[in-house]
Amino acid sequence: MSKTIAVIPGDGIGPEIMNATLRVLDALDCGLSYEFVDAGMVALEKSGDLLPQPTLDAIAKHKVALKGPLTTPVGGGFTSINVTLRRHFDLYANVRPAISFPGTKARFDNIDIITVRENTEGAYLSEGQSISEDGETAISMIRNTRKGSSRIVRYAFELAVKKGRKKVTAVHKANIIKTASGLFLNVAREIAKEYPQIEFNEMIVDNACMQLVMKPEQFDVIVTTNLFGDILSDLCAGLVGGLGLAPGDNIGTEAAIFEAVHGSAPDIAGKGIANPCALLLAAADMLDHLGMVEKGDKLRNAIRDTMVNDRDSVTPDIGGKGSTSSFGDALVKRVKG
Repeated sequence: MSKTIAVIPGDGIGPEIMNATLRVLDALDCGLSYEFVDAGMVALEKSGDLLPQPTLDAIAKHKVALKGPLTTPVGGGFTSINVTLRRHFDLYANVRPAISFPGTKARFDNIDIITVRENTEGAYLSEGQSISEDGETAISMIRNTRKGSSRIVRYAFELAVKKGRKKVTAVHKANIIKTASGLFLNVAREIAKEYPQIEFNEMIVDNACMQLVMKPEQFDVIVTTNLFGDILSDLCAGLVGGLGLAPGDNIGTEAAIFEAVHGSAPDIAGKGIANPCALLLAAADMLDHLGMVEKGDKLRNAIRDTMVNDRDSVTPDIGGKGSTSSFGDALVKRVKG
């Protein structure tokens, strides 16, 4: 198989972790080639645009992109680059796996939860925002649609079937937000009937947060709306050791962007100690998406094996003595073996 993907190295530590990730992908012999394009602060400095048209064109052409962390300048009217990409390509499903890895000093060691978050509507639409003239009252609208709710719930159930999962939990706040959250819950109940082989559960979001901390093993696949999904997916990342182990998959019908969900960490950029795991795990998810499931699993197993048996090579944030480069070297050695 030969496939070209768009690669956005990103800002801060982005180029360092992207370099390590691409070295490992090359060692896996995936038949991938790369078109490098810019976004974020790097792009702004080069072209005056946070998200240049050639970058959008490359993603549209190749339909798959691997993206490092990007920095959106604070203030100045700049819109989040990630939100812009999701809307531009209608990347309606944000898939966030949280899987326990050894040696991370996390509170749990048996987590395997996938959060499927609606990515394009809900509270993040930024519609109807206003503030009164006296500055005392602020208003922002939540808009969920039957179409948006249906496709994200169906995506979650189809993912559960594809990956052999047993349960889907719809997380909502329909007891209070009876319209917007109620619509989502009703749609979830309807679609769940089409998948009798998958156990369906529904849970109010505040209880879901508590249950995730107390008994995370009861969750398998979580499906929810945009705001709740943003919060819950980070909570799940915390259960396995933090955002350094958190990949993010943004899936639409015409394109898919795979990313590390953590920030660009400018404070450690250039020091060679950034953990590449989140981007590597996103790359593994990308391989699954491209039909190279065995290679994706091989990459995940190499990460696990390195964390157990080669502690000197892993980065300091997960208790090792190594660097971004040594972590990459250890993985290259394993996937070639």
